[in-house]
Amino acid sequence: MKSSGVKKKYWAVIPAAGAGRRMASKIPKQYLPLAGKTVLEQTLAVFFQHPDISGIVLVITEGDPYWQDIAANRAQQSIPLIIATGGAERCHSVLNGLYQLSHYAQNNDWVLVHDAARPCLHSTDIDRLIGTLSGHTVGGLLGLPMADTVKRCDKQNRVIQTVERNGLWRALTPQMFPLKLLINALESAIEHDVPITDEASAIELLNLAVQMVEGQAANIKITHPGDMQLAELFFTRKGNP
Repeated sequence: MKSSGVKKKYWAVIPAAGAGRRMASKIPKQYLPLAGKTVLEQTLAVFFQHPDISGIVLVITEGDPYWQDIAANRAQQSIPLIIATGGAERCHSVLNGLYQLSHYAQNNDWVLVHDAARPCLHSTDIDRLIGTLSGHTVGGLLGLPMADTVKRCDKQNRVIQTVERNGLWRALTPQMFPLKLLINALESAIEHDVPITDEASAIELLNLAVQMVEGQAANIKITHPGDMQLAELFFTRKGNP
């Protein structure tokens, strides 16, 4: 397949419309304070500061009061920040973000979808993802090989099987795919009412081979209260205020 000669751009889509109920917090977890900012601001900063990212789409709930407070105090950024409205589930929110991005990006531009609640992403992981996948025909995602013994349990949490962990990976984000391909994959999954938990699973439903790229263990997803302590430790070691 010949190259068109047009340099592809890299865009970030950050779904941040979730409520984060497992955090047992009065406010959504993406707006909890972390190292002098909010979790969401720390996540956005990684992409604002990365030289390869052309722009960011932030997907939030309509009339989100927490984001309005942040936006009112934001300084001018060097790349555009595009706002999209969230949907019923994560897949709908991401798809809404992609539709909004399609007004600015080309069909073959790369999109890096990243969880708003993963503020500890390091820029070198973005480098590795882009470096590995920029010439790939499909795309892929960051992940970690399973190091722990894995158990399968029944509904009463009784162990029924020890799962062979060779070849098992934990899926992380960002997950990076061409814009139009990802739109088609998500539309197809939604149309056929197939539950998907990440973008890669939608691509897999098209029988395409997704590439796994090893990331860093620090790229945790803030889900439970104890995760905030780990995130604080990351930023303390990183030297942030």
